[in-house]
Amino acid sequence: MGGAGPQARKAVIVGGSVAGLFVGNMLHRQGWDVAVYERVPDDLASRGAGIARHAEMVPIMAAAGVTETGPLGIEVEGRVAVDRHGRELGRFRFAQHLTSWSYVYNPLKAAFPAGRYHGGRELVAIERQAGRPVACFADGSRVVADLVVGADGFRSRVRALFAAAVVPRYAGYVAWRGLVPEAELPAAFRAAGFGDYCFCFPPGGQFIGYPVAGADDSVVPGRRRYNFLWYRHVPDGAPLADLLTDGSGQRHDYSIPPPLIRPDLVARLHRDAAADLPPALADVVGRVAHPMLQPIYDVESDRIAFDGVALIGDAAFVARPHAGIGVLKAGEDAHALALALAAEPRVAAALDRFSAERLPAGKQAVALGRRLGAFIERGLDTPQTDPSLGLTTEFILRVSARPPSHSPELAA
Repeated sequence: MGGAGPQARKAVIVGGSVAGLFVGNMLHRQGWDVAVYERVPDDLASRGAGIARHAEMVPIMAAAGVTETGPLGIEVEGRVAVDRHGRELGRFRFAQHLTSWSYVYNPLKAAFPAGRYHGGRELVAIERQAGRPVACFADGSRVVADLVVGADGFRSRVRALFAAAVVPRYAGYVAWRGLVPEAELPAAFRAAGFGDYCFCFPPGGQFIGYPVAGADDSVVPGRRRYNFLWYRHVPDGAPLADLLTDGSGQRHDYSIPPPLIRPDLVARLHRDAAADLPPALADVVGRVAHPMLQPIYDVESDRIAFDGVALIGDAAFVARPHAGIGVLKAGEDAHALALALAAEPRVAAALDRFSAERLPAGKQAVALGRRLGAFIERGLDTPQTDPSLGLTTEFILRVSARPPSHSPELAA
């Protein structure tokens, strides 16, 4: 089912990344008149990096009109933790798939009608007309709708209009990210390390490395990539400001484009990798000339539904990446909203149902991310430095990158 009939309810989706495409596709297939408006004029396919792929995504992708016939990603048998010298500290068998963000985004974008996706359109306000929300854009255009969905990320304009007090909270650390093509890695690492979901705990941080799909979304051996995240404690204020200041002296808010990261900061990252990481992982970091820098933030909302307006994905909640469920959470938010709208003839009643289901889930995800990152936020040398945190190596291996409902350890 798809397309809008003459009496179709109209939805405006603000934000054209995965959350917006999830809900846009689902509502389009339910017969809604749907349009997606994305602030960025360019395609978003090159954004994002590695993600964990969960089994729950299969029915969500199907509801969005994506039939998956190929592999869900790169299958790994479990997780392993190693010390500074590469010696094994612990292992947890847990089969799952790992892939890249674009592996989800690209088929969602292809499934959505191209003529209904509008890039370069920035929302500035939401007004009311005859009891309906009106999306107002920077170019002066106005769109009257039955529903506006804020799927516009952690710096959401929609959230700012309805819950201005909810702002991103800096977590006290950053993640350096990088991707290296499999073919560029040493043969020894490709044979004996590439396929691991690997954890390491250098002083004051945490390193994670794992295989993901290639630049062309390929999961064929030889065409894949190796993804790393290195969480490092960076106090707010001058230390964080320095990382976000480019070579011209301009300070960037929240994040900085990789080409603008100063070469001296990248050189320092490479030196620290050589000093603090196992040689094979230090070599991976050293091969990335333009790493990504992601300051880590929390966003926790008290409301995600308003009068004809809903928040989903990172616009509603941002859980630190340790939880590994950002894309899944966006899909579950979209699915819950679409199902509620299908079940309830009144948008207001549907939003109440959606909120009752997804508010607790969002708060649980944020709490899990905070717990797993507590030792980095405090700048502790290791997860075990403060035993009261309960962050043993085994606990981190078992709980990271799993939906909270799948981790009985969290109830202990």
